[in-house]
Amino acid sequence: MTPSATTPGSAPTDTVSAWAPLRNTLYRSLFVAQLVSNIGGWMQTVGAQWFLVERAASTTVIAAVQTASLLPTLLLALLAGALADALDRRVLLIVVGLGSLLTGGVLTALAWTDTLSPWGLLACTFVLGCWSSLAAPAWQAIQPELVPREQIPAASALGGVTVNGARAIGPALAGVLVAVAGPTFVFAINALTFLATVGVLTRWKRPTREHADRERLTESIVTGIRYIRSGPIVRRIILRSALFAFPASALWALLPSATSSVLRLGSIGYGIVLGVLGVGAVIGVAATPMLRDHFGANTLLAGSAVAYAIGMAALAWLPVWLVIPALMVSGIAWITTLTALNASIQLSLASWVRARGMSIYLLVFMGSQAVGSLAWGWLASRIGIVDCLAVAVGALILVAASVAVLPLHPETGVLDRAVSMAWPTPTIVFEPEPDDGPIRVTVTYRVTDDVRGQFIQSMSSVGVARRRTGAYSWNLYRSLDDGDMMVEQFTSPSWSQYRRQREERWTGSDHEAIDNALKYVVGGSTTTETHDIAVSLRADTRSMSRHS
Repeated sequence: MTPSATTPGSAPTDTVSAWAPLRNTLYRSLFVAQLVSNIGGWMQTVGAQWFLVERAASTTVIAAVQTASLLPTLLLALLAGALADALDRRVLLIVVGLGSLLTGGVLTALAWTDTLSPWGLLACTFVLGCWSSLAAPAWQAIQPELVPREQIPAASALGGVTVNGARAIGPALAGVLVAVAGPTFVFAINALTFLATVGVLTRWKRPTREHADRERLTESIVTGIRYIRSGPIVRRIILRSALFAFPASALWALLPSATSSVLRLGSIGYGIVLGVLGVGAVIGVAATPMLRDHFGANTLLAGSAVAYAIGMAALAWLPVWLVIPALMVSGIAWITTLTALNASIQLSLASWVRARGMSIYLLVFMGSQAVGSLAWGWLASRIGIVDCLAVAVGALILVAASVAVLPLHPETGVLDRAVSMAWPTPTIVFEPEPDDGPIRVTVTYRVTDDVRGQFIQSMSSVGVARRRTGAYSWNLYRSLDDGDMMVEQFTSPSWSQYRRQREERWTGSDHEAIDNALKYVVGGSTTTETHDIAVSLRADTRSMSRHS
């Protein structure tokens, strides 16, 4: 069975090969560059965690490596999304790559001179995490620029390959290098891998986009938050990501300590164990298209939560020879979950707010991992690693069961998010300045008694669309003077925001909501649409004072 328009998180197209985006030369180059950089990143993670293990750091401090790398997402995600929507994403990614290179060089120098303390390591890890957080929304947002819409799920899965394929190679390689040459050598390699991404981005001739009327940064962030708040489909995807990420983070946070104290393995063994998760993720990429053919996204999310728990349970209670295949299952489950969530949200976000929407998604997903890593590390120091993993396993079982109560919406990933030009240009007697406002728009409809209930119900979707595209207030009224008259009224913050709402943000699915409501209107159209701009009484008062 191919994915249909009623399958949440699936594109309304026939099955696309998991490797189809790699036929695109630019996408392939960026894919390879990211893979190289992420291999260095996972080598860095192994080197940092084993650096602390060798210095007998506490479980909480070792788990804090994950927190230090992920916590910046909580602090910078909204800013990163606004920057990615406002600036040239290519230039932004180049600057971030150079900053990461510099930070990696500082870390290497500190380790080389034997002046690197555990807290210094966490500080450098935090700064590297800041650079990564600034880049993440831009990386996600450029995917639709590189591949056609039907290949976005495949591109999302391949994006997971750059992380999880690196997880298969980097840790095993780092385990050997740490044992032979020490963590410093691993830190140096990670710093150099950022050159690969910067090199490809420098050669990319991205089309220049004009921003004649660019939003202010704070205004852009507020608009992105308003979009998510008024988007039930996107909100549900974000909720599912948090429900999975928090308990799932226990495996990544406790794996180095569990490998050392439970499995009794050294740095090479830890690298191999972590690499097994990466191998499972790569297998998951190849299997995902087939799984999407036979199961909906909700089924995949529930099944993956259970499968992921298998690896944690094995790590706690089973011998090494059974832990290895169980962790491979967890790797498959990890990439299956990420692919389902990433593809669903990319296909559900409008292009004008994609980076900001992705930044909020990443804030919740990565933030849940950051907070979870610290929480699981603290709990393990109180009740022990095995019992802590058991608690996390139970939590994941509950997450799987919650899909029945909080599933992805049926419309996930299948709505028309292309910009619609069907909203007519208003006829006005003067052109306000861009910052003038607020702007009040009043639309009247003539609706007879027999269909008033259906009209009011259908207008609820119109209200959601108005808020999602920029209005900060919306109401529907019934006239007391004319029994058949219904009045819609909404307010936009400024004239420029109203223009963006009408010309850049109104999508096909938004206009479909209006068309559904108009079916119940006499004549099938609005009666009038008027536009009013707020008058500054303070300015008028000052003017009167000067003339008195």
